[in-house]
Order: sequence, then structure tokens, then C-alpha cells
Amino acid sequence: MTAPLRVLLVDDHAMVRSGFAMVLSVEDDIEVVGEAADGLQALEQARTTRPDVVLMDVQMPRMDGIEATRHLVAEDLGHVVIVTTFDRDDYLFDALDAGASGFLLKNAGPEQLLDAVRAAGRGHALLAPEVTRRVIGQRAVGRASVARTEPDELSRLTAREREVLVLLARGLSNGEIAGSLVLGEATVKTHVSNVLAKLHLRDRVQAVVYAYEAGLVLPAEK
Repeated sequence: MTAPLRVLLVDDHAMVRSGFAMVLSVEDDIEVVGEAADGLQALEQARTTRPDVVLMDVQMPRMDGIEATRHLVAEDLGHVVIVTTFDRDDYLFDALDAGASGFLLKNAGPEQLLDAVRAAGRGHALLAPEVTRRVIGQRAVGRASVARTEPDELSRLTAREREVLVLLARGLSNGEIAGSLVLGEATVKTHVSNVLAKLHLRDRVQAVVYAYEAGLVLPAEK
């Protein structure tokens, strides 16, 4: 039997932590192993409990979620999912740069919360399309308007891999990409792996950031 996913909840509001814990704790495949009210406590808890997934607030006292994410990723202490209300877009983009595996909206329903934890626990990047477009797109459009020259490393991709990267950046899952390009899902998975390897990217989140900043996808595109 597979061990349950170990989850650490980090938020300076006890009500938020309690609400998440209530949803997660009734699932057989998920175990809440700790709670923390700020980034410093999160590091202490993570080093002790060794979580698979950390649900991380951004704005907290003593140490914010961005700095805490940077430390957690550096020490390989679990996949970090930023929990946000969109208060500060720049904070969220910085969290991606720090190594966060994705985003969860604070007003997400129970099923979305469970899906987010399970996806992150399997090592998948969590990319809600509405978050991708707002957070990543706002910063990338300024960069794309300054210089339209494509990065040299894009030439390493085949035409098909480039198509996959663009669709990935628009928030499509492997299954949706497969449907769009009339390919098998296993083939799409291989193409995604090749894209990450050739561009030296850690995960799908970094691939989305890269595609926006390279000007392959613009925020206005649907």
C-alpha cells in the first residue's frame, strides 16, 4: 500500500490552516503532518516532518513565503504550492523564481485543494490557467515588448516540441495537448520531457515562465 502524501500547512491565519486541514485529513491518501504560522516555523516543521507537499501562504510575519520557498527548495524539503489571493502579483512571480511548483487560489473548493495536493505530491507542476495568464503574463509582456529576439536555445527544439511548449504555456494538460495535436498522451509526455531537458528547465512551471518571457505566448492570446 502506498504511503499517504505528507502535507505541511503554512499560513499566518489559523482559520485558513484549520479549513485546509479539515478537508485534507479525511482523505486516506493524505496526511497533515504539521502546521506553521510563518516561514521560519515552516522550515523548522519541514526539517522535522519531511513533507511531500507544502501549502505556502505568501505574506507572513518574520519570514514570508517567498524566502521560505527558496530555503525549502534548496534543502529539498517538499514541493511547494503557493496559496494566494492575488494580493501581489510580483510576490507570486518571485515565488516561481524561488522554486514553487505552482499555485492554489485561497477560495478554491475542496476538490481543487485535493487535486492540487495530489498533483504536487506526484511531482507535477500545478498551473491554473487563470493564475498563469495573470501572474506570468503581466511580467512577461513587458519583457517581450522590449526585445522580440528569440533565445538561442529555442533552436534546440523540433517544430513539434515547440508546438508542445506553446500549448503547455497556455495551460493545457498533456491530455489536452494530445487532443489538440492528435498525438498519443505518452508521446506528448516524451515531448514535454525533451523540452525541459533541452531548455534546462526544472518543471512545467519554469517552461511556462520561459515561453512567456521568450515571447512565444502573449498574455492577450486565448
